[in-house]
Amino acid sequence: MKSIKVGLLGIGTVGSGTFNVLKRNQQEIAARAGRAIEITMVADLDVERAKQLTNGEVAVVNDASLVVNHPDIDIVIELIGGYGIAKDLVLKAIANGKHVVTANKALIATHGNEIFKAAQEKGVIVAFEAAVAGGIPIIKALREGLTANSIQWIAGIINGTTNFILTEMRDKGLDFDVVLQEAQRLGYAEADPTFDIEGVDAAHKLTIMASIAFGIPVQFSKAHVEGITKLQATDIRYAEQLGYRIKLLGITKRTAGGIELRVHPTLIPSARLITNVEGAMNAVLVRGDAVGDTLYYGKGAGSEPTASAVIADLVDITRLATADPEHRVPHLAFQPNAMADTPILPMAEITTSYYLRMHVADQPGVLADVTRILADSSISIDAMLQKEPATGEIRTDIIMLTHQTQEKNVEAAIAKIEALATVVGAVIKIRLEELG
Repeated sequence: MKSIKVGLLGIGTVGSGTFNVLKRNQQEIAARAGRAIEITMVADLDVERAKQLTNGEVAVVNDASLVVNHPDIDIVIELIGGYGIAKDLVLKAIANGKHVVTANKALIATHGNEIFKAAQEKGVIVAFEAAVAGGIPIIKALREGLTANSIQWIAGIINGTTNFILTEMRDKGLDFDVVLQEAQRLGYAEADPTFDIEGVDAAHKLTIMASIAFGIPVQFSKAHVEGITKLQATDIRYAEQLGYRIKLLGITKRTAGGIELRVHPTLIPSARLITNVEGAMNAVLVRGDAVGDTLYYGKGAGSEPTASAVIADLVDITRLATADPEHRVPHLAFQPNAMADTPILPMAEITTSYYLRMHVADQPGVLADVTRILADSSISIDAMLQKEPATGEIRTDIIMLTHQTQEKNVEAAIAKIEALATVVGAVIKIRLEELG
């Protein structure tokens, strides 16, 4: 059969990995796909570097529009990133009747609804396995493997940079700023790590998974996003003493009132498997009503791990390209006319447990005042840790773990606690999930 011709937009880390893996495993990939898949055209601003990476074996141009408009190209791989030119090129490729593979989570999370609508109207496929958790096939698992299930919730460590930083903070007892510099030196963090450390990257990925799990449009703008920049080594240490570890989690849940969609540092019991996901690794825990809990673990980034997901999408498209569009797996798992309008819950309405740390005067009555305020806000205490003040100190830390309550109750209680004359500074609040 005639080979599938692929145009590659961007031959950076993932692009070069895709080119190399596709070439190295070409016979096995062709045997699985039913025909050969070959990259025949590459667009990159650095033409000379692109020619070196491809050994002069393919056409290289510096204008991506030449690829998306080329009549011989069947599939376009978009690895440029960002929201601007990438969106224009993807929509142009779709308009030209070409299938698209992308690793661009920001693009899918913010403009996925428009892109999928255009693809449906044109009868082409937009595949995005590489956009979430690198080499872990979580999109296929959610969209196909768990299709019999009503998904209850997803909790994921889906950003390797922040997981590396938190692992180092716990193992070495260092503060965030120190570990961030080390992560940048080792190449785990970008020169500008904002999207990673502020939770934006994880929120993009979580938004996509929530849409597939619950059959809702992608709604990144409604996600609660909180990073790790304010996390202190002190709280990581106290959490350990209480039997918990702190991870940056992306959490999405189906509730009676709506869908929770949130990214933030989270205490997890140390006994849970997911707490042992260390360094730059990723893991996603999914609960389905039929299957129960399933855990997906692996490398969430990197040249060849992400290329693995890109090429898996190429193979899927090759297999399905000749199928009736109505018999393909829908982009977001649910048929377009069956998507739900379930609302995304505001954070004030979510229900979970909390870790609270307050720095207080070491004098009688303080604990009574704090517990009274919590009780008045319908918050009950599950566990408490009260530290002895250091020699010569007149203040100490009180740490409390609460039972489940609504966020608005905790916020109201914190405001009253911080107003006490015996409480110094802000109350530290970190959410807690049992995941069991």
